[in-house]
Amino acid sequence: MKLLEVKNLRTTFQIDAGQVQAVRGISFHIDKGETIGIVGESGSGKSVTMLSIMQLLPDNARVEADRLAFDGVDLLKLDAKEMRRIQGNEIGMIFQDPMTSLNPLFTIGDQLMEPIRIHQKVSKAEARKRAIEVLKLVEIPSPESRLNQYPHEFSGGMRQRVMIAIAISCNPKLLIADEPTTALDVTIQAQILDLMRDLKKKFDTSIVLITHDLGVVASMCSRILVMYGGQIVEEGKTREVFYNPKHPYTWGLIRSIPKAREGRKEKLIPIPGSPPDLLAPPKGCPFTARCEHAMKVCAELPPVSVPVSDTHRAACWLMHPKAAKRRPEVTKHGI
Repeated sequence: MKLLEVKNLRTTFQIDAGQVQAVRGISFHIDKGETIGIVGESGSGKSVTMLSIMQLLPDNARVEADRLAFDGVDLLKLDAKEMRRIQGNEIGMIFQDPMTSLNPLFTIGDQLMEPIRIHQKVSKAEARKRAIEVLKLVEIPSPESRLNQYPHEFSGGMRQRVMIAIAISCNPKLLIADEPTTALDVTIQAQILDLMRDLKKKFDTSIVLITHDLGVVASMCSRILVMYGGQIVEEGKTREVFYNPKHPYTWGLIRSIPKAREGRKEKLIPIPGSPPDLLAPPKGCPFTARCEHAMKVCAELPPVSVPVSDTHRAACWLMHPKAAKRRPEVTKHGI
């Protein structure tokens, strides 16, 4: 059953230089209890997509969609007060940098209890009890005393656990994690991911994991959306995207993953060039300028998303029958 349904989402920002087309007509869905990953390099539109859904963008942003429904409710028809009931209550979000997301002037307890009191309509004592419960859930020791401490008294990993505690404090149906492990060392990353898996099992929460780390996606997600230039260029089940990728951008991402194979040394192959300028996006495929397999049609017409299987799609002109001879061979290790 679909928890979130997005059809033809378009997000633009009006700046002095013109209109930035950050998200350009994307469609996807998230099922109840599902974990999906949204991958792509910086500037591909991953975070803006989720902030558009949450309606947490600045005043110069404009969000349009043919359909933007959460649990059957049309989000575009809600006023600010109605949307606030969903933000932090039914949809929780873990932001990228816990140090800047937490207010240094307020205690952890104040910041954790505020959304509980607002959304759950409970007393201060009840909110404190719930705050202690969620700090225990995210495995923060001595939660009673920790409530009275300030963000600077916590390590990076502990601050991230606090952000997760705030996000889950109202038992949301959907949890959005925006690069939740980027600023953490490898050991703490593994602990945070294990924590998210445990929370999903306990509460059957749907999770959207926004990241550029394909290793994290492989271990956490059942389905992947690959974004580039404000568009979804490929989507499918994790195994399909990793072992049978169809878009050249996905090939580039997979080739960039360090591989440890016994007795072999392999170079990382970076993707040449830079992402497109979304003030004046290309009229054809956004990846054309960086694609070694680009054809004339790629620069002239945007590719249509073509089904590879019932669960796998890719938007690339190489998928056209007439371009079959141009497709490189894909092995079980990728391109």
